[in-house]
Amino acid sequence: MTAPRLDERFIHLGLGAAAEVLPPFTGMEWYEAYGARAAADGAEGRLVSQYTFTEDWAAWEMHPAGAEVVICTQGAMVLVQEWPDGRRESVALTAGEYAINPPGVWHTADVAEAATAIFITAGEGTTHRPR
Repeated sequence: MTAPRLDERFIHLGLGAAAEVLPPFTGMEWYEAYGARAAADGAEGRLVSQYTFTEDWAAWEMHPAGAEVVICTQGAMVLVQEWPDGRRESVALTAGEYAINPPGVWHTADVAEAATAIFITAGEGTTHRPR
């Protein structure tokens, strides 16, 4: 048996301490199908994913239903958080470091060269806006 790669097959953590390997990631439309599959878990479900970035994120995102953990596993990135009161904070991450995006906090990232990160996301109700 070949072990799945997290950057290709994300994991859903659900109710009752369940863990499910998800279908291969195919692009942004994949999230719609994931939302439908995971809907029964509501705000308690978590998506575990991994991405490698070679440039700044093109958008902001916000997760209203719960916190998101961002773990940098390679390279470096600067996570930019915009709090509900409008203040912005930057958190520089290198391999082995993490940050938490609280519910309702808009966030984006700047990547000077390349960075890989694992995300543990409360995805229900996730919203995006242009940067």
